Amino acid sequence: MIYRLIRAVFLLMSYIPFQLGQFLGKMLSVPFSVIPLKRMDISLNNIQQSFGGCMDTEKAKRLNRRVIRHLGQMVFETPHTMRLNRNNLDRYVYFANEENLQGALEKGKGAFILTAHFGNWELMSAAIPLYFGGIAAVARPFDFQPLDQLVNELRFRFGSVVIPKQRAMRKILMSLRQKKAVGILLDQNVDWYDGVFVNFLGRRACTNKGLALIAMKTGAPVIPTFSVRQEDGRYCIIFEDEVKLVSTGDKTRDVEENTALFTGMIEKYIRRYPDHWFWFHMRWKTLPYCTLPDDYFPN
Repeated sequence: MIYRLIRAVFLLMSYIPFQLGQFLGKMLSVPFSVIPLKRMDISLNNIQQSFGGCMDTEKAKRLNRRVIRHLGQMVFETPHTMRLNRNNLDRYVYFANEENLQGALEKGKGAFILTAHFGNWELMSAAIPLYFGGIAAVARPFDFQPLDQLVNELRFRFGSVVIPKQRAMRKILMSLRQKKAVGILLDQNVDWYDGVFVNFLGRRACTNKGLALIAMKTGAPVIPTFSVRQEDGRYCIIFEDEVKLVSTGDKTRDVEENTALFTGMIEKYIRRYPDHWFWFHMRWKTLPYCTLPDDYFPN
């Protein structure tokens, strides 16, 4: 029942003209900019920690308001994936350097689409398979099951396969053998045993090492891909050049350096378009050290 209600609301929102929805998202984001919510505080703190050396408090607050505004616009943009098709795709997105992904897939090893919670990643995850054919995407399920069901329905529409983040290795390898592109969002915190610590926006961030391990094992090309909102309201989906992997023969070092390369591509886009990133996540939660308990030292 809840799923049907949410789906009906999404469908109604999909009929709001795209640019009108973006305007409404801006307007509705204003009250959320001043309401003292925990996630808003997390976002502001992340911005201040990342840009503290070059951005005073007032500038950080202005950027945080722009981040919230971008998220508000996404709320009205994403339902349009329900009505997306080949005939109207160019109303919402266009592609830049698409030959980079096509060339990677032509190598016959599959490919990785390296991306982040940046721009409108849900719209991008629908537009790419619609244009290029079905892909696989590694994703963490939403905690709210009816919303997870709806989002997966939207992702499945164009032949995509959603691979749950937990125990994903076998399905990723299967997708690569089928010469598919596999989307990986590499901008979230992981526990120390799943990741390596690399520099990210000036701090050590524990980052999933799985992409580096599989890319090194299979030779599947890694194509950084990001969506950037343009002045006309559409998104430009940019396919960067294939990442040239480090290969020294030292597996531990190669995993760390390649993960740092991938993270560096994400950081480049965040620094260029800081309002496009999802700052609300506790990205630096896992620390590269542990504090000693109070009773560790004897009296």
